[in-house]
Amino acid sequence: MNIIWLGHGSFRIEIEDQVLLIDPWLKDNPMLDEQHYAEAIKGATQILVTHGHFDHTADIADIASRTNAPVAGMVELMGWLESKGVAQTTGFNKGGTIRTGEVAITMVPASHSSSVEGDNGPIYTGMETGFMISGEGHTIYHSGDTAIMADMDWMGDYHKPDIGILSAGGHFTMDMAQAAYAAKRYFNFKTVIPCHYRTFDALEQSAQALTDGLPGVDVVEPQVMQPITV
Repeated sequence: MNIIWLGHGSFRIEIEDQVLLIDPWLKDNPMLDEQHYAEAIKGATQILVTHGHFDHTADIADIASRTNAPVAGMVELMGWLESKGVAQTTGFNKGGTIRTGEVAITMVPASHSSSVEGDNGPIYTGMETGFMISGEGHTIYHSGDTAIMADMDWMGDYHKPDIGILSAGGHFTMDMAQAAYAAKRYFNFKTVIPCHYRTFDALEQSAQALTDGLPGVDVVEPQVMQPITV
């Protein structure tokens, strides 16, 4: 399995027979150089979207068209994407599970907000979410954009993810110290990968507080386009 950070909250995960793109944001992503755009999306078999904010959805229609990969996420958000010309969507909801090839993807709660900009202000795009992704003997928890929440208790106990991809930049989501607290209290991760940081000055620039707060856990600070092999 290869987990590849595309910067911000965007990931490419090569798992089983699938290439998953999660919240792929390319064109205005300050962390992803244009020379990597084609490589980032090459061979994509499934696109997953956690919520509606521009830094998670702005390029979805273009990437779906270029890769012919179907898009899955919250049902209201999929309806909005369909209105923007995305032909292949699967709308589901928290607690639901879909399969793509040999990979199972379950939608789980997050605590954030979800909207896109419309002509007359924000358009509601359903609830914000995260995903539990199971394959190759592992379960990955991609938190989406979230704060600490009590739902993490049952999510950790029921799904037992061993890999955590956690939003941890602060300001809009958990910060590094909060992410460490959540990981230690609610989960039993072997590997933790922070995201949604370093993109803008308002966000945390280092994962040191996360590393310090999780002794015995392999905290990997990702580098853009460099595979983390699990």
